[in-house]
Parts: sequence; C-alpha cells; structure tokens
Amino acid sequence: MSKLISLQEAVSHIKSGMTIMVGGFLGVGSPNRILDEILKTDVKDLTIICNDTGFPDKGSGKLIVARRVSSVITSHIGTNPHTGDQYHAGELKITFVPQGTLIEQIRCAGAGLGGILTPTGLGTVIQEGKKVICVDGKDYLLEKPLRADVALVGASVADEEGNLFYRGNTRNFNVMMAMAADLVIAEVKELVKTGEILPEHVHTQSIFVDYIVK
Repeated sequence: MSKLISLQEAVSHIKSGMTIMVGGFLGVGSPNRILDEILKTDVKDLTIICNDTGFPDKGSGKLIVARRVSSVITSHIGTNPHTGDQYHAGELKITFVPQGTLIEQIRCAGAGLGGILTPTGLGTVIQEGKKVICVDGKDYLLEKPLRADVALVGASVADEEGNLFYRGNTRNFNVMMAMAADLVIAEVKELVKTGEILPEHVHTQSIFVDYIVK
C-alpha cells in the first residue's frame, strides 16, 4: 500500500510542544518543503533535534527564524545568526552536543540501547549533570539516547512502500533519525514503484517510514 500523502496531511501530524528531529547537514538532505508547510500553520514551542540550525532560509533554521522553536539540541549554530540572537535574548534554549556524540545518541534510540559511553566532553561543560562511569580504569560520560515524537527526513528516491535511497551526502543524519522517532515522514524528490530500488541501494527500510511526501 502506498504511503504517499499530501504536504498538508503530513504537517497535520505535527503539534505544538512536540520534539521533532530534522534531517540534513547545513540544509543538504533537509525536508525543506515540509518545513515551509509547517510555517503555514500555528505550530509552535517545538523542541528540535538537528545536526545544525541550518541557514535562515534553509533547513531547520527556517523554524527558528519564525520563532516556532523553544529548544534545540544540536552541534552547530554558526551559520544561522538568528539562533544565537534568540539564545542571548533568552528566547531559545540550546543544548550543545558534540557531533559524534549526537549521532550516537540518536543511533542508540533507534537500536533500543540504553546509551553510550564516551570520553568526549570529560572535564568540560558537556560533563555537567551527567554520570561518569569507569571502565577498565578509564572514565566515560554516559550519554542517554535521543528520541523524538516525529522525524522529518529528506531522501532522493522512495518506492511506494517507503524504502528510501539517499544520493551522495544527503544520507547524513537522515538514516539514523528515521530509526529514532515514533512517527517518520520522508520528503522525497522521486517516487518509483516498489522493487525499482535495488536492495543494496535501500538506506532506510520501509518498516521505519510511516508517510512519504513528494
């Protein structure tokens, strides 16, 4: 059965106060049409989990510019000055996470794991409030899984059942995010019949994808 729905129907699943994962890396592989459609609604007070806050007109940065986000968990904000401005004005909470740790936290959620042990961040502000565990004489931070209500991912090709292929570096955070949310909506550039994507080219399996938007 086809999982294709309209943009309007896709966005109807996103409610104020939700935690949303937004795929992409500096806007590459981001679900920009879905993000634009969210801006046509009154959805607000979102927590977004993303690698970066994009640019003011690209990627998750669009939601921040429109002040639809109250909290962001990310590794980089430097390409979107609105993020820093809202943070310094006390309008936006930012949780900075080292990039490698961030993707591992998302992966853990998708795999059903209880977290990761990493030395990254020991002795820095990253350590504050976190448990330190010693293994074989070496200290590690316990970083807990990150899961979202909805993941919005951008793929190059989908078949009707929701198998996804990402071209080039559009794969980035999308693959892991599609495994770590209660509901997954994929924005795709091309839709093909089931079976037309070779099995070895399927980066996200259909079992993880609830809806497709083209």
